[in-house]
Amino acid sequence: MTSVLAAASLLLAAGCSSGGAPGGAGSAAASSPGGPRPSASVSASVSAPPAKGSATVTGTLTTDLTSPWGVAALPDGDLLVSSRDTGKIFRVAADGGRKTELGTVPGVAPGGEGGLLGLAVAPSYGRDHQVYAYFTTESDNRVARMRYDEKKLAGQQLGAPDTVLNGIPKGQVHNGGRIAFGPDGMLYAGTGETGDTGLAQDRKSLGGKILRMTPDGAPAQGNPDAGSVVYSYGHRNVQGLAWDAERRLWAAEFGQNTWDELNLIEPGRNYGWPEVEGKGRGDARFVDPVAQWATADASPSGIAYAEGSIWMAGLRGERLWRIPLAGRETSAPPQAFLQGEHGRLRTVVPAGDGGLWLVTSNTDGRGEPKKGDDRILRLKVS
Repeated sequence: MTSVLAAASLLLAAGCSSGGAPGGAGSAAASSPGGPRPSASVSASVSAPPAKGSATVTGTLTTDLTSPWGVAALPDGDLLVSSRDTGKIFRVAADGGRKTELGTVPGVAPGGEGGLLGLAVAPSYGRDHQVYAYFTTESDNRVARMRYDEKKLAGQQLGAPDTVLNGIPKGQVHNGGRIAFGPDGMLYAGTGETGDTGLAQDRKSLGGKILRMTPDGAPAQGNPDAGSVVYSYGHRNVQGLAWDAERRLWAAEFGQNTWDELNLIEPGRNYGWPEVEGKGRGDARFVDPVAQWATADASPSGIAYAEGSIWMAGLRGERLWRIPLAGRETSAPPQAFLQGEHGRLRTVVPAGDGGLWLVTSNTDGRGEPKKGDDRILRLKVS
């Protein structure tokens, strides 16, 4: 089982949670309407992981990052990291942690929870060197792509942004911001309702949604509404997207005062906000979360899939959660690691060998930064 899961983690690291790689993780499945579908060969091989796992910090890759947010892996394993408040993108070498500034994304207007947020590397990166970014401007949140030319001087390596999708509502809070290429080769984005709760139930708004689009920003084939990029709705603030070994999409969502959520996402479904929060409301119109946490224990941002579990980074909760899966459900209660040891945790991505990269978020204006913050940690997990 370990070898199969490691292979699945490599697949997802290349094309899903951490943003894509040449050829794309889902190039063979791109024609499947409605989004990713389980692979029969993978489904037959994956069973539930052990009820209890482990997460050990084995090293620090780099330090002194400013408001890091999005992370995407390049084909060689190096990481691209966004700085929410400066609008800059950096390359961090997976071997040694050397930082190189690519440049500043034009048009980023940081403020509150907005700024330069999620990053993704195109499945076609080997041909076109396109890097995607989700960011806040003076008027909206949007997704744009830029050509990364590493042969140019540091700080001048980003081409002009080509807007893929605009008009996503912006606010001081709840800007969403996570983007990732799925195993179907499509680009997914988690958005927030900006504090205007009604947007989450408004099917015509891009706020409070999970969006699915082609790499050019058009509605993807098989979306619930053929003319819309909206894939699911009724979300408060989605900052975590990941696919499991059977190509199911999972999303982490901030609750208000009661329950944070981990949801299994299906096209066209309504996840309840602001009508419901958490499980057990007994209303068939809404999808219950698969797992939930008190907001003080989680406040989840990034998630990743590795070793048969979803791993969820907690901001307010200052801990990393392991959620072991058995198909569409949890196979055992979630397990917390690293509680209070590294402060706020923003992003977690597969490292490509079954391990994880974990990014702290203590310089985001809500943390208590220590010397060396923020940093990227290397984790061995099971």
